[in-house]
Amino acid sequence: MSRFFIALIPPNYILEHVNQVMHYFADNYNSRGALRSPPHITLQPPFKWDEANITKLEQHLTNFASSRTLVPVTLNQYGAFPPRVIYIDVLNTPELIALQSDLITYMESIGICDPNAKTRPFVPHMTVAYRDLTKQNFKAAWQEFEHRQVNFEFGADNICLLLHDGQRWNVLSKFQFS
Repeated sequence: MSRFFIALIPPNYILEHVNQVMHYFADNYNSRGALRSPPHITLQPPFKWDEANITKLEQHLTNFASSRTLVPVTLNQYGAFPPRVIYIDVLNTPELIALQSDLITYMESIGICDPNAKTRPFVPHMTVAYRDLTKQNFKAAWQEFEHRQVNFEFGADNICLLLHDGQRWNVLSKFQFS
């Protein structure tokens, strides 16, 4: 069984900016965990699926995406999950909430269920410093980033399936919205 998750990946100009921030955390605060995946907004948390049946999973995601339309996404300011995670905050719009909720429901219909989905609210974000950030480094980094400005907007027109290769997460396929 392989590990997968489903996410929104921003356009290249935003990827470049967020990657620079992630490298800044790696170089200055010894937090490299966020570098193990491309900058993303998680819609479906990691799950296991038989890689031999990947075509079936991709067909399900093609069907899901074909009924969706462009979703406006706004990245606005930095946020944190103390005492270890710093992220770029994503505006929790009705369109984004509907996309994530519909995807979770759709995935449940094909047998993929996240036990936390029913109890934990959806908090869209783009992680830049991960759980490997020490509490001391979190405190220093948060003082530096708490009031730092960041603002991007883009139209999400696809979802991505990411596959874990044992070391990092990589985009396996993209599924265009109609």
